[in-house]
Amino acid sequence: MYKVDLNCDLGESFGAYKIGSDESVIPYITSANVACGFHAGDPLVMRKTVALCKENGVSVGAHPGFPDLMGFGRRNMNASPNEVYSYIVYQVGALRAFLFASGMTLDHVKPHGALYNMAAKDSALADAICTAVADSTPSGEKTPRLLCLAGSEMCRSAERAGLLYTSEVFADRAYEDDGTLVARSKPGAVITDENLALDRCVRMIKDGVVTSVNGKDISIRADSICVHGDNAHALEFVKKIRAAFNENGIEMISPAKAGD
Repeated sequence: MYKVDLNCDLGESFGAYKIGSDESVIPYITSANVACGFHAGDPLVMRKTVALCKENGVSVGAHPGFPDLMGFGRRNMNASPNEVYSYIVYQVGALRAFLFASGMTLDHVKPHGALYNMAAKDSALADAICTAVADSTPSGEKTPRLLCLAGSEMCRSAERAGLLYTSEVFADRAYEDDGTLVARSKPGAVITDENLALDRCVRMIKDGVVTSVNGKDISIRADSICVHGDNAHALEFVKKIRAAFNENGIEMISPAKAGD
C-alpha cells in the first residue's frame, strides 16, 4: 500500500477579501498549510481555519511567507537570513498561539511562494528557516517537521539540523530538469490539464518519477502532494485526486498521523 499526504495552502482570505473555498476543501485533505498574515490571512481567518481543521481531523502547519500582501508572497525579496529567521519565528508563533488555544499542536511548517522557492536553492535561507523552526519550539513540545520541495536545499538543511522533513511535490506545477519548479512567469509553469496532473501525481508516488518541462524523466520523492486552495477548481480537483488515489491503492494520511 502506497501512502501519501494531501496538503493544501489555506486560510488565505483577509479582511473583506475572500480567497479559496476552505470550508469545502478541508474535508478532502489530510494536511493544511495556514497563511500567517504576511502574504495572506489575518487573525480572524487563522482562528477560523484552525477550527475547521480541528473539526475535520486535518493536521495543521504554518505557511509563513514574505511580508508581501500586494504580491501574495510570490515576489522575490532581497531578505537576509537574519530577516528570514525573524519572519519565520513571528509567523509560526502567531499560528501556534491559535493552535494552543484550540487544544491542537503545530505539525509542520511550509514556507510560502517566493520564500519557498528561494530557500529551495539558497542554503543560507534554508538554514535560517530550519533554525527558526527549532528555536521557536517551546521546551517539551515536539519540533514540527519541515514541508520541503523534494530534493531541495531545504531538505538538506533539515537533515543537517536534525529536523524531520516531508518531501513535497506539486499536482499542478511543471518541473525543471534539476527538480525545481518552473517559474510562474514562464509558459507552461502551471498544468491546467487535470487528467495530465492526475497521471503525474500517481506516477510520482508509485514510480518516483516526473517528466520535466523539457521532456526529461527525473527522480522525485513524493511524501506529500500539494494542491493550491486559491485555484478556482480546487474542490473538484481534490475530489478527483482522491478518486485517482483510491483506484491506484494509494492511502491518504498526514505524516503527523502516520508517525515518524
